[in-house]
Amino acid sequence: MATYNGESFLHEQLESIASQHHQNWSLWVSDDGSTDGTKQILQSFAEQHPSHDIRLIEGPQKGAAANFLSLLCHPDLSNQFVAIADQDDIWRPEKLSLALNALKGTKEPTLYGAQSEHISPTNRSIGNSRVHEGKPSFGNALVQTRVSGHSATLNPAALNLVRKIGAVEVPFHDWWICVLITGTGGNVIVANDIVLSYRQHTNNVLGGNQRRFAALGRIFSVFNGRYKCWHQQNLKALEKAHDQLSLEARALLATWNQAPSLGLKRARLLDQLGIVRDRPTGTLLLKIAAFFGRF
Repeated sequence: MATYNGESFLHEQLESIASQHHQNWSLWVSDDGSTDGTKQILQSFAEQHPSHDIRLIEGPQKGAAANFLSLLCHPDLSNQFVAIADQDDIWRPEKLSLALNALKGTKEPTLYGAQSEHISPTNRSIGNSRVHEGKPSFGNALVQTRVSGHSATLNPAALNLVRKIGAVEVPFHDWWICVLITGTGGNVIVANDIVLSYRQHTNNVLGGNQRRFAALGRIFSVFNGRYKCWHQQNLKALEKAHDQLSLEARALLATWNQAPSLGLKRARLLDQLGIVRDRPTGTLLLKIAAFFGRF
C-alpha cells in the first residue's frame, strides 16, 4: 500500500484487509510524507494485529507511481504474491482468495486484475468498472491498462520482473506493470468478479471510467499532449527492459519508434501494429490524435 495524507478513509481500508478470508497476509506500507494522522493510524493497526508482518516505510516523495514502484523494489521484500492496495478503497472479504486461486500454478510472469464497484466519499454506490473487450496484448497495453492498480495482484515471477527492471520513471505504476508483463510475453488475467469498492473523490490520482468528467479529462489529455507525454515515458522505461522483451515486442517498438511524427502513415500504423484500445471509438480517437501529432 502507498499512502499520503489518507486519514479520511484509511480506517475502512485497513479493516477490510484484516477481514480477508485469506488470513496469511503481510502489509507493507510506503508513506510519501503524510502530515496528517496516517502514520498514527497505521501504527495503531499494527499494534492491533501483532500476528501479521506490518511495516511502515518512508517513500521517495515523488508521486504515487514512484511510491508504489519503490515499495515493490524494496530490497527486503521477497519475491512472493503481492496485491497492490490503495489507501481509500474497501476490499471485499474474498479479494485475496480469488486472486490467489486465479494465480495458482502460474510460473511465467502473470498479472491478475478484477472489477470494482465505484463509491462516493460517503460509500454510496455510483456504478461499476467497465469490463474491457477483447484479449490483453502488448499493443493494447501501450495505450491502455486493463488492470487497475487497486485490483492488481502479481505472482512471484511478475514481481521479480518488476524488480529486475527497477523503479523506473513512469506516469502510472499499474499501466507500467501491464506494459511490462505483456511486453515480455507474460500473462494478464482479468476476472469479471467485483472484488472491492473503489472510492471516487476529488483527490483521486486518475479516477474511474464511470465518472463523466474523468472521461472528458482523458479526451482532453490526448489533445493537449499530456497523453503523448505519458506514452513516451513508458517507451523510455521500456528501453531498460529491452533484453527482457519478446521478439515481437521489440519489432513493434522498432517500427513505432521510426514512424513519422504525424500524418496519415502514423495513424495507419496503429492498426498495422495492433496499437489499439479495446473499443473502436477509443482507437479512432488515437488515430485522429496520431494524425495531428498528438500521439
